[in-house]
Amino acid sequence: MKHIVLVFMAFLLATVAGCGRKSDTTGRDSAVPDGKAAGMIGVSLLTLDNPFFKVIGDTITEEARKNGYETMVVSGDKDVARQSNQIKDFIVKKVSAIVLSPCDSKSIVPVIQEANAAGIPVFTVDIPCYEPGVKIVTQVASDNFSGGQQAARAMIEALGEAGGKIAILAFKQAESCLLRVKGFREVIDAHNASGEAAVNVVAELESSGAKDLGYKAAEDTLQAHPDLRGIFAINDPAALGARAALEKAGRTQIVIVGFDGQPEGKQAIKDGKIYADPIQFPDKMGVQIVDAIVRYSKGETLPPQMLIPTSLYRQADAMNDPELK
Repeated sequence: MKHIVLVFMAFLLATVAGCGRKSDTTGRDSAVPDGKAAGMIGVSLLTLDNPFFKVIGDTITEEARKNGYETMVVSGDKDVARQSNQIKDFIVKKVSAIVLSPCDSKSIVPVIQEANAAGIPVFTVDIPCYEPGVKIVTQVASDNFSGGQQAARAMIEALGEAGGKIAILAFKQAESCLLRVKGFREVIDAHNASGEAAVNVVAELESSGAKDLGYKAAEDTLQAHPDLRGIFAINDPAALGARAALEKAGRTQIVIVGFDGQPEGKQAIKDGKIYADPIQFPDKMGVQIVDAIVRYSKGETLPPQMLIPTSLYRQADAMNDPELK
């Protein structure tokens, strides 16, 4: 009898232990094989105050999870020293990959070289780093040059046969924004060379891609050029700041062309406050950067850059946009 009891107790213990193991397995994230992360991805973005970069960060986190990776997403806050320290921290933590949108493509070079020396692959998103002496696996970004060209065509379209004076609200610290301005100026120069009514860039002021500085830059431009007819702002925050300055000055007839396609920018286009935006797709960037990391981890050779086309978004598009009020 004693022997039978012992056997029965052993059976119960085995059953309980077996149930425990089953519960542990089914409770794990199905995206992580055997409950172990494939690695950690360190992500340092230009800023998380801008909704555009917030979407990139959130999408990277979600896509990484699906592929078994953990993520650490931080904001560089447009401060290259802060971002350098973040990357050093990623190196100490021995992350599997680093994703970076540089606060300053030149000043960030030394710490990227540290990551290179540590054997950690570095990827850039939205803002590239084309500086010599660094190894970037691939750059995932909007086709900013082409987007700048789209913005110029929209400006020419909006100004019509009269042409006129325009200003550019720039962000010279970001390579992506330099490309936008370069593409914009190329189309404006070609237009002027064709003999059509001239569209003259009379000012290029720094906005840092921020609403408050966009406001100040637009305000200063209006004082210097009271006959201004248009403003090209390199992103939606700068464009919305410029619009606020125009409203304060009672100069709402001045055309604004922005860039990005953030919800607030799209709403301003619908309301007639911004003429058009070449819109970006930050969610696609997040998906593609994680895909690039996974492919690289499997030994694939990637192209030096992967560009996502922008799409010109006008008021007619906004009127049919179900996401707007």
